[in-house]
Amino acid sequence: MAITVRIPTALRRITQGQGEVQVEASTIAELIDKLEQEFPGIKERLVDESGEIRKFVNFFVNDEDIRFLQGKDTPLKEGDVVSIIPAIAGGK
Repeated sequence: MAITVRIPTALRRITQGQGEVQVEASTIAELIDKLEQEFPGIKERLVDESGEIRKFVNFFVNDEDIRFLQGKDTPLKEGDVVSIIPAIAGGK
């Protein structure tokens, strides 16, 4: 089942400049593992040492924040669009 993953600009050097990639996965956790298989080094930027999604990284499935769904166990289906969005902080 193909899932479209939108890659933020900050991670595109890992995905050889690609802004979108296709991954076959049934959950967010599996999607992260599949991304790591295809693009080594991306997982450490998405999850911490205990395997939890980093606080400053947001995942959206079809525009819904996975924090309000089932977190990394959020199920995925054919045609879903997953957006990885780093949190933005700073300013005055």
